Amino acid sequence: MNFITRSIALIALTSCATSALARDDIKEFSIADALATEQAKNILGDDIKFYFGDQPHGAIAKNFVQVGTNKKTNGVGKTDRQACEWAFLSAMKSLRERAQREGANAVVNIRSNYRNVTSSSTETFKCGSGAIMSGVALLGDVVVIK
Repeated sequence: MNFITRSIALIALTSCATSALARDDIKEFSIADALATEQAKNILGDDIKFYFGDQPHGAIAKNFVQVGTNKKTNGVGKTDRQACEWAFLSAMKSLRERAQREGANAVVNIRSNYRNVTSSSTETFKCGSGAIMSGVALLGDVVVIK
């Protein structure tokens, strides 16, 4: 009987430890801070303009498509902020590349779409971080602005 009791206790402790490692935090980070880095300028260039949430922009001459992107990165050895900013820049790069392929000059109405829950902000983006990975999902409208 003592062996069975110890075995059950060990299984219960192992289950609790595994649950503790299964972190899934959703945080918001500054768009301005992420875009202000030299790395962001190198990755995104200046040929495509980006407008977040309901930021004002010029009149839309042509609307191509709504684009979604979901980028993940390894978070091991990085702070959540470092990993999330890298995933954000990867997602922004995907939006830029799609705009370039379409012949557009802007992506407007960019919003977070983490786990298919859309939220719009002119100041922050959402990022999910677990024990090993961090991810950012964005939606945006690829357009030509006059």
